[in-house]
Amino acid sequence: MVVPLLKLQDLIQEIRGAKTQAQEREVIQKECAHIRASFRDGDPLQRHRQLAKLLYVHMLGYPAHFGQMECLKLIASPRFTDKRVGYLGAMLLLDERHDAHLLITNSIKNDLSQGIQPVQGLALCTLSTMGSAEMCRDLATEVEKLLLQPSTYVRKKAILTAVHMIRKVPELSDIFLPPCAKLLHERHHGVLLCTITLIMELCERSPAALRHFRKVVPQLVQILRMLVTTGYSTEHSISGVSDPFLQVQILRLLRILGRNHEESSETMNDLLAQVATNTDTSRNAGNAVLFETVLTIMDIRSAAGLRVLAVNILGRFLLNSDKNIRYVALMSLLRLVQSDHSAVQRHRPTVVECLRETDASLSRRALELSLALVNSSNVRAMIQELQAFLESCPFDLRADCASGILLAAERFAPTKRWHIDTILHVLTMAGTHLRDDAVANLTQLIGGAQELHAYSVRRLYSALAGDISQQPLVQVAAWCIGEYGDLLLEGNCEVEPLQVEGEEVLALLEKVLQSQMSLPATRGYALTALMKLSTRLRGDNNRIRQVVSIYGSCMDVELQQRAVEYNTLFQKYDHMRAAILEKMPLVEQGGPQVDEEAKESKEAAASVPTEPQASKLLDLLDLLDDTSEDAQHPPALNPSPEGTLVHLLDLPCAPPPLAPIPNLRVFEREGVQLNLSFTRPPGSPALLLVTVTTTNSSGGDVTHFICQAAVPKSFQLQLQAPSGDTVPAWGGIPITQLFRIFNPNKAPLRLKLRLTYNHLGQSVQEIFEVNNLPVETWQ
Repeated sequence: MVVPLLKLQDLIQEIRGAKTQAQEREVIQKECAHIRASFRDGDPLQRHRQLAKLLYVHMLGYPAHFGQMECLKLIASPRFTDKRVGYLGAMLLLDERHDAHLLITNSIKNDLSQGIQPVQGLALCTLSTMGSAEMCRDLATEVEKLLLQPSTYVRKKAILTAVHMIRKVPELSDIFLPPCAKLLHERHHGVLLCTITLIMELCERSPAALRHFRKVVPQLVQILRMLVTTGYSTEHSISGVSDPFLQVQILRLLRILGRNHEESSETMNDLLAQVATNTDTSRNAGNAVLFETVLTIMDIRSAAGLRVLAVNILGRFLLNSDKNIRYVALMSLLRLVQSDHSAVQRHRPTVVECLRETDASLSRRALELSLALVNSSNVRAMIQELQAFLESCPFDLRADCASGILLAAERFAPTKRWHIDTILHVLTMAGTHLRDDAVANLTQLIGGAQELHAYSVRRLYSALAGDISQQPLVQVAAWCIGEYGDLLLEGNCEVEPLQVEGEEVLALLEKVLQSQMSLPATRGYALTALMKLSTRLRGDNNRIRQVVSIYGSCMDVELQQRAVEYNTLFQKYDHMRAAILEKMPLVEQGGPQVDEEAKESKEAAASVPTEPQASKLLDLLDLLDDTSEDAQHPPALNPSPEGTLVHLLDLPCAPPPLAPIPNLRVFEREGVQLNLSFTRPPGSPALLLVTVTTTNSSGGDVTHFICQAAVPKSFQLQLQAPSGDTVPAWGGIPITQLFRIFNPNKAPLRLKLRLTYNHLGQSVQEIFEVNNLPVETWQ
């Protein structure tokens, strides 16, 4: 019994009628079996119908590879109905990974030379979709002939196929250069749009093509001026804007041609000003043209007034009700803030208003732009706005906001007291979201401001008494109370009048030790603070002794060791306790390696006078030794005046200024760049400071960025905490990180870097070695 074959409409209806996935699979498996049987029978009248059903099955995600050869048969058929389905199947089922795609090259070549427009269109569409490099080389001349065909239908498809060929085989650019000049005189908008797309591809792939097409900038300017003023026809008008698609594409091409070229930029300056002032902004089409105009003004060498006009347009975009337009404006202003800072500053109130957006992406970009706008003249007002935003910002933005406030305060703080107040406010609001170096930086700041010790310890004590959940705040407060607890008890601060008893301070620190929220490091700070208070509080220290002895059996090894040592200090070395627990000296910003280097230099200087003493000892031994006069004696020192003068000139003096070390780019991938800049402190020739700057010029954010480094064993490497882990797109705020490399042997420097980050939806990991460091970094 012959089973009647289903039509495509019946198959779609039956599949949609399946109530479960199992029923759907059963229907598809049954129909695929019928399709296979029909292919084996070789009925040419049913082949295109069966392949159409198979393509629908393929679109649902089921395997359809057994239909590839049927596509080739249908393409070779003289019937248009067969060719239509065959070419569609080739576009869906074939690609460069299958060798079968090369078998249709001759069929496409024959169809391109037939002269039948629908067939030529099918062949060109298939070639531009799945054409491999081999197919593009074989069919390039055929496509070139079709570029100047009288039919606009064929020309459009031939131009887009040429774009695909250039992307696959850039060497074919020379073939398509001559026809482009003729195609620019085309009046048909579709052909003109495709031609400009082809020219853009040629300019991006070939520097020679870029120089060639800079000659047609006046012609492109004239085309765009006609679109802006008169327009070609009303049939291309969209929301009152004449063919915005063509305008946008011309502006993009002008941006490529005018980049880093003074003459081309001057030619298009007047036109860009005309487009920026005459385009209607009430509809989205006009906003799209305006945005492309702004991007073109920013990229070319435009006049200063034109750049101010571009910034003002972006400022108007910030007031638009459409969130997408506001987002685009914030991203563009973030790119402009480095080059046109004063122009962007005029829109600072509008940017601050965008911080209150409910959309997380908008508020994040507004935060990045607000931090970039902070300078020494507006730091108080901007930090106040950012602190208000910190109190109500989303949870995932708190870390970026808090870190940004601390960096801006460190860079532009007008006074130390304001700086301390700002950091304390951030610690109180979002202490758990700060970087690890925030505690060290604040203790360094407080320790260096001797006149603010009493003020700081009172502020921190009050904050600690109100909240012990913010761990960085608790750590700084415990450190400050331990160092300056005597100032806390004096109560003579005019700014922060506060009466505190010693028992209250001890009770608060015990509360921190006993709290379940306290980290082991926080308990260590609190225990050390208690120990230091034993020398700063008057009266009996029995309470502190008891607390210290309790933690001698703590489960945490670090805390236990600290408590045992402190308990031993009470029992055996009580006479030394006051001297050991004195106030910490101010630590220099250079870090411990500078101190080690100073010690080494002192040891080297101390070893110099031992040489003559050693020679005297040898002379004395020679006197006692009954040997011949031929015995060898150590060479005598040269007491000439010239040598004495040389030694006198070796006295310590100011070192000569070091020549600047050139920067080095060590990594670049998809817009992500890693640059190294080098500094050698004048007083530390063995110390090298390497600043790693990561920038991002691509269209996607770089997130979760981690940079790790390794050096040979003869070096000492210290990695400072980075400024963040996210680099925004389009030239956003870069990430900086400091490497401190100590090279006592002056050996050639080699670095091994490991980068991990997420970019454009992919997880990237790169490991590479840097061997081409400048000689000045180690000599």
